[in-house]
Amino acid sequence: MSDTYDIVIIGGGPGGYNCAIRAGQLGLKTACVEMRGTLGGTCLNVGCIPSKALLHASELFEAASTEFAALGIKTGNVELDLDAMLGQKDEAVDGLTKGIEFLFKKNGVDYVSGRGRIAGAGKVEVTTDDGVTTLETRNIVIATGSEVTPLPGVEIDEKRVVSSTGALSLDKVPGKLVLIGAGVIGLELGSVWRRLGAEVTVVEYLDRILPGMDSELAKTAQRIFAKQGMDFKLGTKVTGVDASGDTLAVTLEPADGGDAETVKADTVLVCIGRRPFTEGLGLETVGIETDKRGFIAHDQYRTSAENVWVVGDCTHGPMLAHKAEDEGVACAERIAGKAGHVNYGVIPGVVYTAPEIATVGKTEDELKAEGRKYKKGKFPFQANSRARTNHATDGFVKILADAETDEILGAHMIGANVGEMISELCLAMEFRAASEDIARTCHPHPTLTEAVRQAAMGVEGWTMQS
Repeated sequence: MSDTYDIVIIGGGPGGYNCAIRAGQLGLKTACVEMRGTLGGTCLNVGCIPSKALLHASELFEAASTEFAALGIKTGNVELDLDAMLGQKDEAVDGLTKGIEFLFKKNGVDYVSGRGRIAGAGKVEVTTDDGVTTLETRNIVIATGSEVTPLPGVEIDEKRVVSSTGALSLDKVPGKLVLIGAGVIGLELGSVWRRLGAEVTVVEYLDRILPGMDSELAKTAQRIFAKQGMDFKLGTKVTGVDASGDTLAVTLEPADGGDAETVKADTVLVCIGRRPFTEGLGLETVGIETDKRGFIAHDQYRTSAENVWVVGDCTHGPMLAHKAEDEGVACAERIAGKAGHVNYGVIPGVVYTAPEIATVGKTEDELKAEGRKYKKGKFPFQANSRARTNHATDGFVKILADAETDEILGAHMIGANVGEMISELCLAMEFRAASEDIARTCHPHPTLTEAVRQAAMGVEGWTMQS
């Protein structure tokens, strides 16, 4: 390893490892410190990637159980091999983590396994089982990500009361699963175990699911998930979980106050959000203070301390892997003297349920609150020929555009494969395109993406197919 680095990055998740690779590409001497023992952070090890492996497998399992016969495919008795399903998930994770190590070597990045902390200006201490090593560096990048937010009064043991981490490795399908929190992570994991046979009850403090997303999108999603078998208790808080018996006893109360009730569960999944992982980083040694929630402020990724930078979940903005990736790249470029930049108005969000949910830009709720005049085009997948032939007609595409300029302000979709389709809208918004630009762009037929074009046509009232 180099005696003095240009950059030492603390954290090997999406923000950290992408920052490291880009820095290596730019010719900077770079080291990335990661305490987990494998690269990739929460996303790759116990988050985005393993959950998608289970989402895909569980969708196929449910389809084989309930849909194949109608398509003329006889499968006989469909049986679940949970060990094999979890095994293929672990195999995918292992291959990808090793892939990052390869990319580090390819780009000249030193991977330092251990727990990193700032030890004053230009110094990062790395603690391992063998002792402490100090790395000298001109720049420090904090990319330590986030951790599960605990629920007061509920002890997570990762066996019966689990976080998103434990929910990826349950040793059996729970008969009854109580899911605390109706956000993205909870709904994804809840849908996995529902497909595999669990009765799922979703408890949410707010009076809606998917807070922050377009409200019409959220209402549609809730109707679809309820039809699939999820039970929702909205405007409800969990005040305790009694794990003393063979069955968990979950105490619920109305969020606005009222009589308590108790529901039984085999497993409780706590998914009320994530918080920045910024404790124990030695921030005080360089004079950095976090806000009350633990976030580190920045100005173009520069913290209040000279030559100390921050990216990803431990700073403000959506806690999304792709946001962290873009920040990591932009940060490395700025350190190298280039004009790294992230357009925070075009950060998409996707919920990988079935159907998928995808969103980018302003919601109708936000535009109404701002008093901004807008036009809306909406097209249902029920009227899309490919969706009809694929028996995937749930959902719609909605495009919002400025009432005067026609610039696309936001797009919100629910339906099959919309997580892939949202990228067309992101690119359009990056170039500040008008809805007419999409409406007059030829799309292949028959495809699901035609729904995007039809919604864009709808902004000016000339939808052709519904």
